[in-house]
Amino acid sequence: MKNNIFFLLLLAFIAYQTGYTQEDSVAVIQQNDLKKATEKAEVKDYEPYNALAPSKAAFYSAILPGLGQAYNGSYWKIPIAYAGIGTGIYFYIQNNKNYNRYRDAYKARLVGKKDEFTLEDGTVRIRTERLQDAQEFYQKNKEISILVTAGVYILNIIDANVEAHLRQFNVNDDLTFKPKLDYNNFTGKADYGLTLNFNF
Repeated sequence: MKNNIFFLLLLAFIAYQTGYTQEDSVAVIQQNDLKKATEKAEVKDYEPYNALAPSKAAFYSAILPGLGQAYNGSYWKIPIAYAGIGTGIYFYIQNNKNYNRYRDAYKARLVGKKDEFTLEDGTVRIRTERLQDAQEFYQKNKEISILVTAGVYILNIIDANVEAHLRQFNVNDDLTFKPKLDYNNFTGKADYGLTLNFNF
């Protein structure tokens, strides 16, 4: 009798321990699944928020064009910035050279000296009025070249600032904003709408 009671108690204890172990195993598996889901949720396709990042990027681009793009990691934009600024400077130099050329000829002609547009026999290749027109044309082109150069420089700063803002923008699937276009069978016209979904 004592052996039977002892044997039953032993079986009950083993069954209890086995059940406890299975419950522990299930709990451990659930914890692992939860941990994996949490780690997956923490993988972000955007950078953590940094309020100073846009200001830094703009400041760097203002000091040296392209430096803000390097700060943002967009190295491919640096040659574009320098190509735009370099093109503006190149055309300014060319237009300034031609402006000075026609201006010097105009000044020489006013004081009665020989200029580069007058031949040895005194034949004038370009009239005085045309020298004035050429000066105005190249002066205008010089000003346009300065505006283009300044515009590319300012765009370089704005681009660095905006990209630094957008790199911190949350674009995951929890937040969606989609336009909607449906055909209305009763009126025969299209219905327009927007849907905003936020999952949490």
